[in-house]
Formats: sequence, C-alpha cells, structure tokens
Amino acid sequence: MEVLYGLHPVEEALKAGRRRFDHVLVAQERHDARLEQLVAQCRQAGVRVRQESREQLTLVAQAPAHQGVVAFVHPQESLSIEDLFEPGPQTKSGAARLLLALDGVEDPQNLGALLRVADGAGVDGVILTERRSAPLSPVAVKASAGAAEHLRIARVVNLVRALEELKRQNIWIIGLDERGSTDYDKFDFTGNCVLVLGREGAGLHDLVRRTCDHLLRIPMAGGVSSLNVSTAGAVVLYEAFRQRRNAALPDAPAASKTRKQKGLGS
Repeated sequence: MEVLYGLHPVEEALKAGRRRFDHVLVAQERHDARLEQLVAQCRQAGVRVRQESREQLTLVAQAPAHQGVVAFVHPQESLSIEDLFEPGPQTKSGAARLLLALDGVEDPQNLGALLRVADGAGVDGVILTERRSAPLSPVAVKASAGAAEHLRIARVVNLVRALEELKRQNIWIIGLDERGSTDYDKFDFTGNCVLVLGREGAGLHDLVRRTCDHLLRIPMAGGVSSLNVSTAGAVVLYEAFRQRRNAALPDAPAASKTRKQKGLGS
C-alpha cells in the first residue's frame, strides 16, 4: 500500500482513475468547502473516508504538509519502455510524440516539478531510471500537484539501451547540455523526439550524452552557467509545446523529417 497526501494529489488520483483506493483520512479539525468537495468525490467513487486528528495524519504521511488529507492507495501499474512505443491516450491521431527521459534526477522536488511541467506541455510519457534517481514518493507526487497521476511513466534499468530502442522506433534523442552546440529555440521539436535531462549539478552521463542525436543548450546572460534541472526542463518543454501547437494549426508547414527520411533510422 502507498500513501498520497495533499489536496491536489488525492483529487487528481481520483480524477485519473488509475489508482485503486483503499481509504482516505481527513483532518477532523479542518472544515471548509474544498475538503467537503473532496470527501463527496471520494464517497461518489465508493472510497471509504475516516476522520483523524491532524497529528495522526502527520504521523501517517511523515510530513506536516498534508493539508488535512492522506490517502492509502494501491501502487500504479509499472510500465516498460515498450509501453511508450505507442502514442498515449491523449495524443491526437497522427501527431508526433514528445517524451521526457530523466538521467538520474535525484531530488524528489525536482522530479515532481518536472512531472508537472511534462503534463502541462503535453508529454506522451516519461522515462525514469530504476537506480540513482528519485522514486515516485509522496513528496514527488505532491510536488507534481497530482500531475504524476496522469502521466505514463516507465522505469528502465539501462537508460542508454532504452534510448537506443526509441531510436529504432524512429524517435530523435535530444539531450540538454550546457556544452551543446545548438540553442534550444533553434531546434525543430515538431517531429517525434525524446528530451533527455541530466542529474542535478553533473548533467548527462557520458554514455547518455554520446547516445543523443543532438545536444541543445540554453544560452545564459549572467554569471551562472546553467539553470536548475526543473527550470531548464520547463524552458525547453514549453518551447517544444509552442512549436508543436503552432505546427498543428491549419496553415502550418509540414513537420520535420523523421529519422528514416534523413537516413538515420534502422
């Protein structure tokens, strides 16, 4: 059994319908319309609701930031890289795919922030590594404001091998690296691609960097050479979202060539 806490994560888990709930605890000291609405949603979904003291909720959540709501849920179904080969349920027919791969992001707040951005930018799926990366903990889920409940997330043992498999599926591998040769806003994101973001401070692993088809950079005007990984991810993902939204307009030019059309496919 897993624990979710916070209004947004529990609300979004109910809305997404991908989690099986056991029961929900609410703080007996809290009385407001927002909480009453959540309780009504739980009961409509057939989820048991029980009142407990705020101190008990803090003990269960192991964090004071639960906002008076703690849910006990069954784990989400694990996905593999193969599950991301096909477009997601929210992807329009014939639309190019956009994936996000995280190369060892270890801070749960950064992970949650990136998942929130990924959901907002229309990412079709997220790839995480099983080792040396932040788990989908209650902290990460809360930092995502519940966006983690709506995303297809796959865990892989070897990120390089997973990226090579995506290449064989006709998907460009785009790394973000301060040593990249192309500014992020000069790249065409309208084709099938996966954006790869590296570790806090250290960036992409060497093997991952060499696997990328392109390395992009975010130009910096100040004395600091790079942005926090979640901020950098937001900058680039929303540029990709902007381009893809414009490309979907009726008078937009054709999308960029695929790997196979450029002679790089298998």
